[in-house]
Amino acid sequence: MLVPVSRTLLSNLLQNHKVVSQISRSMRLVQFQTPNLSGPHLGLEEKVGGGVINLNAFDPSLPKTMREFLEQGETALSVARRALESKQPVLKRSEVTFLSPITFPDKVVCVGMNYVDHCREQNVPVPKEPIIFSKFGSSIVGPYDEIVLPSNSKEVDWEVELAFVIGKKGKDIKATDAMAHVAGFTVAHDVSARDWQMKRNGRQWLLGKTFDTFCPLGPALVTKDCVADPHNLKICCRVNGEVVQNSSTSQMVFKTEDLIAWVSQFVTLYPGDVFLTGTPPGVGVFKKPPMFLKKGDEVQCEIEGLGTIVNKVV
Repeated sequence: MLVPVSRTLLSNLLQNHKVVSQISRSMRLVQFQTPNLSGPHLGLEEKVGGGVINLNAFDPSLPKTMREFLEQGETALSVARRALESKQPVLKRSEVTFLSPITFPDKVVCVGMNYVDHCREQNVPVPKEPIIFSKFGSSIVGPYDEIVLPSNSKEVDWEVELAFVIGKKGKDIKATDAMAHVAGFTVAHDVSARDWQMKRNGRQWLLGKTFDTFCPLGPALVTKDCVADPHNLKICCRVNGEVVQNSSTSQMVFKTEDLIAWVSQFVTLYPGDVFLTGTPPGVGVFKKPPMFLKKGDEVQCEIEGLGTIVNKVV
């Protein structure tokens, strides 16, 4: 005997199935170390703030760096999905040291003035084209690593940012095709020496942005299928527990697709390339009076669904 099913119930069942399927495919990729393992390893953070599945233990043929993992594309991702679904043993969070989810990228692409509310804070017009600069890859550190104040700067500032990582090589990429080139999203802290950025070195931004330890990333590279809308996430920064930045990625002027299309006009994008997409208002240089980081400060950068990075200033 067939039992009639209401449209509402059927809709709910289909929606639940869609949610379960989405969760089953979602991955939080990490690079980590432990005292008992030599060198970096690839893992999966089981949930935000959770333990870690050792992907290299699940399949020793997998590479041990994220960049090489991404270069293998869907082949490597399918192995990681199997590991996630196979109920592998989980290392306790206290047992591992989290590295940046991506290290030694070919490029770190940064975007300036990319939040409408940040432009308003400075009383400047919204850019008509993306403002692109860079950091050196050597500035990248892990999500819980220390930020080292340089001896030749007195104006070191915080900037929470949404970052995305390229997963597929491309050049002259159309905006409509851009998301196919994204591996996932993570949290970034674009630490900035304002004196070097705004007053010295001809006011070019590079040196002020690229001191060692000035680019904490992590804790996980959250695959794009896990992020329903990267341009509608809460984003905030706290210094010593006080909220100093509080906005939404919906304020971004140029979205992920726009940035990939724009930058790939000029350069080829490679797996592992990192994009820092700009910061919302509330940075220290525009406070009255200006406020800069000092030794002993703790900075927390958090983005909804992606996680939190915590950096002590030394």
